[in-house]
Amino acid sequence: MTPAAIEVRALKKSYGDFDAVKGIDLRVEQGEIFSLLGPNGAGKTTTVEILEGHRTRSSGEVTVLGHDPGEGERSYKARIGIVLQETGVERFLTVAEAIDRFRGFYPNPRPLDEIIEVVGLQEKRNDRVRKLSGGQQRRLDVAIGLAGDPELLFLDEPTTGFDPTARRNAWEMVRNLAGLGKTVFLTTHYMDEAQHLADRVAIIVGGRIVAEGPPGSLVGDSATQTKIRFRLPPGSPPLPSAAAQASRSHDEVALRTSEPLPVLHALTEWAIENDVALQELSVSQPSLEDVYLDLTRPDHGGDP
Repeated sequence: MTPAAIEVRALKKSYGDFDAVKGIDLRVEQGEIFSLLGPNGAGKTTTVEILEGHRTRSSGEVTVLGHDPGEGERSYKARIGIVLQETGVERFLTVAEAIDRFRGFYPNPRPLDEIIEVVGLQEKRNDRVRKLSGGQQRRLDVAIGLAGDPELLFLDEPTTGFDPTARRNAWEMVRNLAGLGKTVFLTTHYMDEAQHLADRVAIIVGGRIVAEGPPGSLVGDSATQTKIRFRLPPGSPPLPSAAAQASRSHDEVALRTSEPLPVLHALTEWAIENDVALQELSVSQPSLEDVYLDLTRPDHGGDP
């Protein structure tokens, strides 16, 4: 069995009487894109900083690429890359010069041309950093994280503030990293990003992991119900009993159900009998965002 890239058992971190991380277990396989999700203050940043070796743990076992990150070994640091939300780069260097400067810090850096190609900055390699757009700057941040040819890349909020096109381009860049065999540990507040990119996700709330698995399985196992929405013309008769729990705001109707087929059958039958149009009818399955919001709401059961 191939050793995991990251193995965490019973990890705890306390600050005085406050327990920020309460005994979590995690396993990230080599070559996997893994996303850790959670609201602010949930223990997400603390966990990531322990894995990176920037923060000491109170107790538990942590192994990353066969190392204990708490030991601070140079051999460990040479095998990981960290992409923070903002990287300080000399603005008057060219893209190639900036990447090459960071390559000089590592014993076995990845070739410059390969890095530039992976992040899609070929046409900007001779441009000054100060002239890059926000999306291009973020690509440069990732390029710098790849300078040492890391086996594991910690990627923090890679598309914050991006427009939809820039986000999609960044997603393609992350998939390119996976294509190189890199393990990517991703943190993001965008649930669609995690659902689109991650092989597996874990949701941390109140210092505990409350859900873990492939995004599709979390959505499939969720008790979050299918959403049905439509508009009714003025003067429509009362809805059938199958839709009795629907909420209405003027002509807009919305309901949730765990049995969408019978409800839709009753609605369409009612609409035909009463010659009523179900305008803008939409049916949507639960998404990872629905699962996340359900698990992180204040009144969610359990002791997170």
